[in-house]
Amino acid sequence: MSLTSDPPATRAVLKEPAAGPELVVVPVRHPWRWVAVVVTAVLLVQFVHGLATNPGWEWDVFAAFFTTETILRAVWVTLQLTFYGTALGFAIGIVLAFMRLSASPFLRSVAFGYIWAFRSIPLIVQLLFWFNLAYLYKELSIGIPFGPGFLSFDTTGLVGEMSAAVLGLALHQAAYAAEIVRGGVLAVDEGQAEAAASLGIPRLRQLRRIVLPQAMRSILPNAANEIISLFKGTSIVSVMAIGELFYQVQVVYGRNGRVVPLLMVATAWYVLLTTALSVVQHYVERHYAKGSVR
Repeated sequence: MSLTSDPPATRAVLKEPAAGPELVVVPVRHPWRWVAVVVTAVLLVQFVHGLATNPGWEWDVFAAFFTTETILRAVWVTLQLTFYGTALGFAIGIVLAFMRLSASPFLRSVAFGYIWAFRSIPLIVQLLFWFNLAYLYKELSIGIPFGPGFLSFDTTGLVGEMSAAVLGLALHQAAYAAEIVRGGVLAVDEGQAEAAASLGIPRLRQLRRIVLPQAMRSILPNAANEIISLFKGTSIVSVMAIGELFYQVQVVYGRNGRVVPLLMVATAWYVLLTTALSVVQHYVERHYAKGSVR
C-alpha cells in the first residue's frame, strides 16, 4: 500500500511589471491655424496702415463734416424714422402674430396674406407706392362702408414725404415682426398657459404676465436684429428726397465732389449708432434672461 500526500500549496508570486519607457504627451499641433492667424493679422495691419496713410481718404474733410449741423439734423431724421417705424411696425406685428395664432381660419388667412405680400414686395416699391398714394386716391373718407362718407381728407396733404416713409417702413417691418413674435410665443411651453388657466388666471393676464415675459427671451435677439436692419434700411428713403443721413451725405458730396470722406461720415454714424443699439440690446436681453441657464 502506497501513501499519497497532497502536493504542497503553491504561493502566488506577484511580479511587478517591467518598467517601460515613459509616455510623453504631445499636444496637437495646428500649423494651418497659425498660418491663418498670421495672414489675417498681416491683412488687418495693411488695411489699418492704408486707412492712416492713404491721402485719398481725406480725413481732414471727414473731421470737418462729421459734426456739422446738416449731418446732425440728418442723423436726427434717421433716428426718428427708425423709432416710428419700429414702434408702429411692432405694434401692428403683435396684432398680426396673434391673428396667426387665432383659432379663426379667417383671421389666420388674413394675417398670412399680409405677411406673404409685404415680405414679397421690395421695400423701395412699397415706399414709392405710398409716396404716390394721391395718384390712386384723391381723398380718403370716413363713413358707412359702401355708403355716404361723413369726413374726408385730401391725400395730397395727408400723406407727405415723411408720413409715406414712416408708413412704408412700419408696414414692411410689421410683416417680419409678426413672425418674430409668433415664433417667440410658440417657443413657450404650452403647459405654462394650461397651468395658469387651471389656477383661474384670466387669459389676458396669462399673456401679459406669463407667456410674453418668457417669449421675450426668444423674441429679443431677432427683434434687435430687425431694428438694426431697419435703422440701416432708412437710407433707402433717400429715393423720396427725405433729408435722412445718406441723402444729406449725397447732397453734400454732390456739391463739393468729396465722395469718399462724406461716405465715411455716413459710415461712421451708422457704426456708432448701431453699436449703441447693440449695447442696449445686451442689457435688455440680460434683464429678461434672469433665472434662465445660458
